[in-house]
Amino acid sequence: MYFDCTTRNFAAIEVAPDAPAVIARERCLTWRELHTEAQAWCRRAGEFGLARDLPIMIRGHKEASFMVALCGALMLGAPFVPLDTLYPAQRVNGIAAALEATLLYDAGTDCFEVLRAGPPRALQERDLAYIMFTSGTTGVPKGVQIGIEGVCALSAWMDADFGLGPTPVFLNQAAFSFDLSMYSVFGALGSGGAIVLLDRTAAAVALEVAALIAQHAVTVWVSTPSFAQQQLLNPGFTAAALPSLRTLLFCGEPLPTPLARQLRQRFPGVPILNTYGPTEATVATTLLALEESHLAGDGGVLPIGRPKRDSLVYCDDGELCIVGAHVMRGYLNRADLNQSRMFLRNGQRGFRTGDLGSVDASGMLYCHGRSDDQIKLNGYRMELLEIDAALGALPGNRPAASVPLRRPNGTVARLVAYVETGTPDAVLPVELAQWKTLLAQRLPAYMIPSELRGCIRLPVSLNYKIDREQLAQAYRNGTAP
Repeated sequence: MYFDCTTRNFAAIEVAPDAPAVIARERCLTWRELHTEAQAWCRRAGEFGLARDLPIMIRGHKEASFMVALCGALMLGAPFVPLDTLYPAQRVNGIAAALEATLLYDAGTDCFEVLRAGPPRALQERDLAYIMFTSGTTGVPKGVQIGIEGVCALSAWMDADFGLGPTPVFLNQAAFSFDLSMYSVFGALGSGGAIVLLDRTAAAVALEVAALIAQHAVTVWVSTPSFAQQQLLNPGFTAAALPSLRTLLFCGEPLPTPLARQLRQRFPGVPILNTYGPTEATVATTLLALEESHLAGDGGVLPIGRPKRDSLVYCDDGELCIVGAHVMRGYLNRADLNQSRMFLRNGQRGFRTGDLGSVDASGMLYCHGRSDDQIKLNGYRMELLEIDAALGALPGNRPAASVPLRRPNGTVARLVAYVETGTPDAVLPVELAQWKTLLAQRLPAYMIPSELRGCIRLPVSLNYKIDREQLAQAYRNGTAP
């Protein structure tokens, strides 16, 4: 039994209906139960007016009911909009306003919430699978519209080229509001396998992560490299202790060569798949199965591989561009961004990623970081300008800047921030004593800097942009910027 994204329904319902489909902390569902509950969810949602092309906001964190709602939304043809429980009310309300959404489903309470009165309004884009909201430069999240053709292509690509075997069991570590999670969601649904939902409580304890892998015979590890790095603290994170693992799949941030070498030592013979792609291209677009030759270099940047089937990835003036049916249908209500970031090539949608890249003589692709103020921290993509806007809205409305502190390999280790005080001692004003609490009203926890420091004036570069590198150097040196 599996979920067919093309028909938007369960298929082969007579084949292994009692096999596990969803494994969560609070309960587990077989494929038969997932099917039955998804049908019931559709009936309930229909009573609230949910129908094709009407968005449904789904809030939760790793509940089995989240997967039920996700399947139900796909069956109805209603694009789902995943929201994590960490999202503050202001962010949720802003997303609801952008969608003109009338309905929210809370997976934690299994309740529907009517957001506004009046008839629902269908989205301009038809046949979307989901809308993922990512960090935006204006301080307002951007809605990335992914068509059903995108998730069909993702599922087919994984089945054809990832070598995951029959009925794989996926570890689902990333929040549903982070598109990396869609690997395990659509990988499990499309294959008739199972998905093990790893919540934040379990994810914080390396021994518990390993125990869940062993208990449920997880075969496919899916995470950011940063999360895998944390697991190396557990000496039992090895192939010998976890013999069910047969694939290590990474996306969301660059895979450092030293980490890849350590994983190869811990899991000899287990394929390590390095993939790359922005949210705007349905999770990922390139694939590389690491070989010994990739790990034998000087520890520099690993290649990101080659484009997925029926797609094109190339460099235009040093910027990675992606073309294919899996490219988004555009940002919701952002004609300006769609005009500047999207294009048509041979009748297919294309997207300018903003990532710096290169391609070697053999056609192997490399990613060399960002050309703007977008970063990834622990796999989460965020715009520094959105964080700056939230900092600037703190009491006093002072100019402020978020500053990524990078490791030697270029990945971001953590985020700090500076705010102008105008005073030589640069002591934070008393009204900023609770700055983290105030920021939490506007930003998810993963976007809040770990530290806020004062400075007389924010330094600027020759083109009068905030000089974040100067701030980062001052932080490292322990000096005033």
